[in-house]
Amino acid sequence: MLQKPEPFVKPDMIFSVSDASALLKGVVETAFPSIKIRGELSQITKASSGHIYMTIKDSSSSISVIVWRGTPVSFNLEEGSEVIITGKLTTYPARSNYQLIANEIEMAGVGAILKMLEERKKKFTAEGLFDDARKKVLPRFPQTIGIVTSPTGAAFQDIQNRLRERFPVHVILYPATVQGTTAAAEVAAGIEYFNRMQNVDVIIVARGGGSLEDLLPFSEEIVVRAAAASKIPLVSGVGHEPDWMLIDFAADVRAATPTMAAEIVVPTKLLLIQEIDNLSHRLSGNFANKLVNAKQKVAGINIKNPKQLIMEHTQRLDDLSRTFAIIINGKIATTRQQIELLGGFPKNLQNRLSSLNQAVSHLDQMLNSLSYKNVLMRGYAIVRTDDEIISSVKNFKTPASIEFADGLIKI
Repeated sequence: MLQKPEPFVKPDMIFSVSDASALLKGVVETAFPSIKIRGELSQITKASSGHIYMTIKDSSSSISVIVWRGTPVSFNLEEGSEVIITGKLTTYPARSNYQLIANEIEMAGVGAILKMLEERKKKFTAEGLFDDARKKVLPRFPQTIGIVTSPTGAAFQDIQNRLRERFPVHVILYPATVQGTTAAAEVAAGIEYFNRMQNVDVIIVARGGGSLEDLLPFSEEIVVRAAAASKIPLVSGVGHEPDWMLIDFAADVRAATPTMAAEIVVPTKLLLIQEIDNLSHRLSGNFANKLVNAKQKVAGINIKNPKQLIMEHTQRLDDLSRTFAIIINGKIATTRQQIELLGGFPKNLQNRLSSLNQAVSHLDQMLNSLSYKNVLMRGYAIVRTDDEIISSVKNFKTPASIEFADGLIKI
């Protein structure tokens, strides 16, 4: 039960507004030099100065919170997140309110962290960052492996030892802290570095086991997006078997431990030797089978006697000769028929010309019988005015011309 402090201001004392505000500020800061407050975040605003202004609330009350620029925060501040803020209470005289200056912010328990991770997972899944279609196939025999992890951590040593045992390859380390406020940015920078330089065949992002809070950097948005955007195949080896971080869903392959990540990216020398032996046996077996088949084909070849071959070719020549004679005789007969037809051509042509002459004579007779000259010979005449034939007295006018059978008169 909180005890109510004894009043120290006399009822008859009079203060200016500034003095009263200063006194109140001193009282609050003296009484609450450090305090932990648990609640839900809301109204989060990041100013251009880098300071963050927000509210922590419960079902009935709220307190303004300020996070000065540079204050370490190991996770993204999101609306509705349940947190525990450690800081000191103070007042802001200009607006006559009190506020909490945050020194440290942490998630309020495992349940709140899991809720936050589930919400992020839904968001990234909706964006397609975890789709199987985005997954890339790991190279069968990588020559260089890039590792993003702490150079002093056990994870790096475990990976190196397992690589030496299985299939020694060249390793490039990008040193990054794997816990704390800067871990997420450094891990993302390592992934982006290898993609920018294109100097490795596969990337391993690794960290040993730890609490859920310790592993949170590998579920930060900056890390998940960097893993999903990687053009180089990426293996996630964070934590131990039960641990699942959001980078595991964005990676091309998830390994339960850093050691298993090393086992996934390279084959064992013994396995390769066995594969080579198997291939050798298969090749030997195939060659032996081909050799047996070839021997059988050779044995099955029936070589004929040279004399028999000559006789067969002679027979083929005889057949060709008979066929050729038949074709030639047919061509000769056709040619003779055509020559006979040409022999009767002059007579046919003469008959045709005679028929044409008769037809022309007949047409000439018809033309003469139909000519208007014959009508004029019978005593008729044609009267024309302006080269038009006049058939009525009312159309007659001069000058005019009268055509007779024996001449033309102009009047």
